[in-house]
Amino acid sequence: MEATLKTSITVRDICEGFVYNELEGKGLFGLSGKLTIQPEYQRNYIYVSDGGRKEMAVIASVLKGYPIGLIYFNKVNDSKLEVLDGQQRITSLGRFVTGKFAITDESGMPQYFSGMAKDKKDRLLETKLLIYECEGTESEIKEWFETINIVGVPLNAQERLNAVYSGSFVTLGKEEFSNSQNANIQKWSSYISGSANRQEFLECALDWVSKGNIGDYMCRHRRDTDINELKRYFNSVIEWVSSVFIDVASEMRGLEWGRLYEEYHATAYSPAKVSDEVKKLHSDPYVKNRKGVFEYILGGSTDTKLLDVRVFDDATKRSIFESQTKKAEAKGASNCPLCALGHDANKSKSWKLAEMDADHVAAWSKGGGTNIKNCQMLCKSHNRAKGNR
Repeated sequence: MEATLKTSITVRDICEGFVYNELEGKGLFGLSGKLTIQPEYQRNYIYVSDGGRKEMAVIASVLKGYPIGLIYFNKVNDSKLEVLDGQQRITSLGRFVTGKFAITDESGMPQYFSGMAKDKKDRLLETKLLIYECEGTESEIKEWFETINIVGVPLNAQERLNAVYSGSFVTLGKEEFSNSQNANIQKWSSYISGSANRQEFLECALDWVSKGNIGDYMCRHRRDTDINELKRYFNSVIEWVSSVFIDVASEMRGLEWGRLYEEYHATAYSPAKVSDEVKKLHSDPYVKNRKGVFEYILGGSTDTKLLDVRVFDDATKRSIFESQTKKAEAKGASNCPLCALGHDANKSKSWKLAEMDADHVAAWSKGGGTNIKNCQMLCKSHNRAKGNR
């Protein structure tokens, strides 16, 4: 890959013909249409996601004469350039010059570009940028792009995959799942963690449909001209979740709904009964893992490990151990109640505290509480064998 340093391009030049799409959060064009600011492999504009602090910092740096770093263009041909690195900074400049946001002046007041003094406008517009124009094969450009960290915000895994497998499929996928203005985002956010701008909704959709093999799926579908399968599967998962769990709870966000859909969508549930069970478990003081409630119910309410039910504390265990041991010694029996009922050598064995586990006399799943009245100490073998009976 060859790179040529350009030092004569100004902010004014870059912002000539600047176009910004508010709906999709994209800076699209600059340099009088010659520059594509956000080619397919680029991430969305994310500087606005922190309340605009980063984009305002870019403008403040330029006005103070501070360098804002090297910018790299990919030279496609003599009349077309693409931003390889610097998209966030260039979009910040274009958005400010075209009146999309204000900065704070010396008096702490908001100030748009149109209201700035002429000398400040000229200082901003005439600032020359350090730009490398790079020429190379597609694989060279993509390899270089993958190594870039943009102003301390590294590319995440999905952004790298978007770069590697850029094409019609990625473009359509980003339009659907990386558009923060999509009316469905609010609903999806009930079940999916992350940000649409950082490609985390797209990543989730791809993870679900590919069963975790995102890169392979993107490679096979790279040149597709529709994303019907991706949308259909994603919507099927969302509709299934929202129909089984009719009450939206904050703990639902970020669960492995794609895996759960595969395992349980063929099972019939009563949404009303499911709702009652969720409320009951979420109000149970012994349930420590509230996020595990949903898979626990889907699986037939049998795997209590998903709930991380509160265990007996050390003081309770020691108290019960000492009480059981004292009574057992007086009878010449084992301090494990189940061993004492047996017919083997352990019938009269006195176990050490470290050799025993605390057990619910009445199973938690059948209404037994995690309190001293419902606690007994069993040898480890019997406790494992007892299970949830």
